Amino acid sequence: MTEREIIEDLVTANHILYNEGVVDGFGHVSVRHPSRPDRFLLARSVAPATVKAEDIMEFDLDGNPVDARGRKPYLERFIHSEVFRVRTDVQAVVHNHSPAVIPFGVTNTKLRPISHMSGFLAGNVPNFEIRDAGGPATDMLIRTPQLGVAFARTLGSAAFALMRGHGAVAVGDSIRQVVYRAVYAEQNARLQAEALRLSGLCGSGEPGEINFLNDAEAAGADAANYVNMDRPWELWKMRVANPGK
Repeated sequence: MTEREIIEDLVTANHILYNEGVVDGFGHVSVRHPSRPDRFLLARSVAPATVKAEDIMEFDLDGNPVDARGRKPYLERFIHSEVFRVRTDVQAVVHNHSPAVIPFGVTNTKLRPISHMSGFLAGNVPNFEIRDAGGPATDMLIRTPQLGVAFARTLGSAAFALMRGHGAVAVGDSIRQVVYRAVYAEQNARLQAEALRLSGLCGSGEPGEINFLNDAEAAGADAANYVNMDRPWELWKMRVANPGK
């Protein structure tokens, strides 16, 4: 894809994430530069639903704007820069404050794949504890490269990570995949919370009667969904282009 096409998809991704309830006035999505793997593209500091092509900025892997032109960058761009630095497989990153996901970061209940749409959550979803890296009195934001490094270390090789009391981060090999993961992680969290309620185990942190996907099922479902990634993307794209449909 050309840089122009990538920017168009990045703008669309911002609008989709808002329309699907994953972000609100806060949150952001980035993509690695198509011809410069040591750089990435991310909007200036505005609400995702309002992002336009002219808001997209280019950054180096230290989180520095290449040509700011007076545009204010997101404080938490270091999430993106440090993940792109250490994860060469990652081409796109979403950070959000997804409301259904946040409770899983502040309790002992593990976020696990309950639906075939969320096989990427298999294994142990990591949970970033900012106190370990920044002490007991941060503002919870990844506002420095050092905190970005610590977050990237917690993420490791995972596709998704929680951030205690803050939100979550999804990574993927394309804008479409990372948007898919951010949307379906939120959906999985809602479904898992409802299953916990139905099983009478809310607050216990035990899986109990819930029949989660096993690792083989999760891997198979994730592979099947991967080849159909365009289907939800085109639907979500249509929704933002034609509100109410």
